[in-house]
Amino acid sequence: MQLHQVQRATARKFPKMVGRGSKRGKTSGRGTKGQNARAGRKKYPEIRDMIKRIPKMRGRGKNSNLTIEVKPTVITLEMIEKAFQNGEAVNPKTLIEKKVLETLAGRIPKVKLLATGTLTKKLTISGCAYSAGVTAIVEKAGGTIK
Repeated sequence: MQLHQVQRATARKFPKMVGRGSKRGKTSGRGTKGQNARAGRKKYPEIRDMIKRIPKMRGRGKNSNLTIEVKPTVITLEMIEKAFQNGEAVNPKTLIEKKVLETLAGRIPKVKLLATGTLTKKLTISGCAYSAGVTAIVEKAGGTIK
């Protein structure tokens, strides 16, 4: 008896399926090898182009839930008392002119006034955010706040 003449003792439960002649065609359920079996096959990920076009927020890292809003620059009434004369107007532009405030990348920053120190001069304040105590101190000194 030759090796090619050997018969199995029990019958197969399912018929033998090979290649294209069965219901499991071509790769017989074993998948495709390497980039869809090469030879000129171009698989270009089109969604990649769309993802690359979407603007990204770089460098947010672990603290991505923190705000990116620029916080206002804090100016105290003590600083205003030193820099301004009686009857002058106080706003972000005049604060820059008196060198109390610096520009941020060529732009005028937001300003918040805090009631630290005293105010003895009559000033007109506008264009600034302010704390609750600032209103009382400015009006007590005879100034106005808008």
